Amino acid sequence: MSALILVNGEVRDDCIQAGIEALRQGAPAIDAAEIVAREVESDVKDHSVGFSGLPNILGEVELDASIMDGATLASGAVSALKGYLHPISVARQVMERLPHVLLSDAGAARFAAEIKAEAGDLLDDEAKAIYLKRLNAVGKDWGLEIRDWSEIPNLQSLISSLKIPLSELVVRAMRYHEGGDTMNVIVRDATGHIVSAVTTSGVAWKYPGRIGDSPNIGAGNYADDRYGAAACTGVGELTIRHGTCIRAVLGMSHGRDIDQAGRETIHDLRRLSDPINAWIRLLLIDRNGKVGGYCTRAGATLKVQTTEHDAPEIATCEHVI
Repeated sequence: MSALILVNGEVRDDCIQAGIEALRQGAPAIDAAEIVAREVESDVKDHSVGFSGLPNILGEVELDASIMDGATLASGAVSALKGYLHPISVARQVMERLPHVLLSDAGAARFAAEIKAEAGDLLDDEAKAIYLKRLNAVGKDWGLEIRDWSEIPNLQSLISSLKIPLSELVVRAMRYHEGGDTMNVIVRDATGHIVSAVTTSGVAWKYPGRIGDSPNIGAGNYADDRYGAAACTGVGELTIRHGTCIRAVLGMSHGRDIDQAGRETIHDLRRLSDPINAWIRLLLIDRNGKVGGYCTRAGATLKVQTTEHDAPEIATCEHVI
């Protein structure tokens, strides 16, 4: 039985190769999933995941991640985690050490410190420049101007003094898309065991404390060895409302093949409306290792590689109307 890794199409080939090499050495699916996710979290060119991720409206990077074991349905997740470089590893330790599934904000950071997770400044110069350009563009009508990152610690008081409604600033900033997308990885090892993992810095310019679908088991991530696994990218508010990933896996549990389950799930999701130019990409794997991708907008891609191949193959996700 071939082991394989399925990811969204933006993930660099070398990140996938790191997980494939682990599988070739006999690593279980959960180790390979964590390895791939950590590689993406360290990618300075990916402004939607981990280090160099774009911040919330106040200039703070808040990270979300989850991991799910398809054999036991055990899960771990963190949300709004600040100051730690690898939220996926913290999420895994939530699953393995605590009687909980999800920790958020200060609690997640406290736990990360307790387990001696790798701390660090999450912003680099490029992400800072992108942020400042957008903030000044949307804040100019109120007289908001931030010339240098050293002014960011006083941003909250400046916004208050200018009587800028933070919610309106968020809405204006989010009218334009920046960065890439959430990192999804689904791994099936040589025993047929499936693990799914999701990691992200969330939508850029978000209101502080916003939590998307990535750490929400059933919305952005779900795995069950008996049927398959699913993971999502896109506007998390939609998939939270819809329960997208668990719907797709339940579709396979009710006898749909992978294509039927994927198409029906995305078709049903399309009835929802959203003000932020919404889109969703759903990655699926069934219990036999067949993979698929389904999306609300044409052009999304996936990558898949087995341990028997030297490089990933890229494929276009099915655009479901």
